[in-house]
Amino acid sequence: MTRKSIPLTDDLHAYLVAHGSPPDDLVVELMDETLAALPAQAQMQIAPEQAALLTLLTRLVNARQAVEVGTFTGLSALAIARGLPADGRLTCLDISEEYTSIARRYWQRAGVGDRIELRIGPAIESLRSLPTEPHLDLAFIDADKTEYPVYWAELVPRMRAGGLIVVDNVLRDGRVLAPESPSDLAVASFNDEILSDDRVDLVMLPIADGLTLARRR
Repeated sequence: MTRKSIPLTDDLHAYLVAHGSPPDDLVVELMDETLAALPAQAQMQIAPEQAALLTLLTRLVNARQAVEVGTFTGLSALAIARGLPADGRLTCLDISEEYTSIARRYWQRAGVGDRIELRIGPAIESLRSLPTEPHLDLAFIDADKTEYPVYWAELVPRMRAGGLIVVDNVLRDGRVLAPESPSDLAVASFNDEILSDDRVDLVMLPIADGLTLARRR
């Protein structure tokens, strides 16, 4: 029998968050506002432990150039931007002016607004407009699940050696084992397909709804 990740009760999850870098007052306020303003969509926001991990990963890879596909109300972008140096740059891609209007306020309050460029429009078009040479240090994918393979195809060639791609929602609440929707099926297929991509080293982590970390070789 092999060791495996243990299931998290609410109390154990609270313990886990409390024993990492905890969310500060600004992050808590952002999470609370997202829930109050967008109760039906609030589950799209990353978990607090994911935010702490994104900041840590940004610092570990010494990221200066980062891209985020799917911004919502801005917690993941805030986490990445906090890990960048003062002259670092994060390009955020989203289609919603409504959701990202919340994000913009919190980025400014956190003092990282000057590190973030928000592009509103189809993410695929925005990705294809980026320089084609390997220049990205970090990428975070958390948008339309059916487009994951396309985001991947555009991002991998643009990652520098040692750069990191982080992909969210790769477990789909466990439904990757028995997909129930086009999004579930797309993610399950994506997970299988990238296993054979010899340009990267992969690990899938059972954090929140699952995170895949892919390091460019």
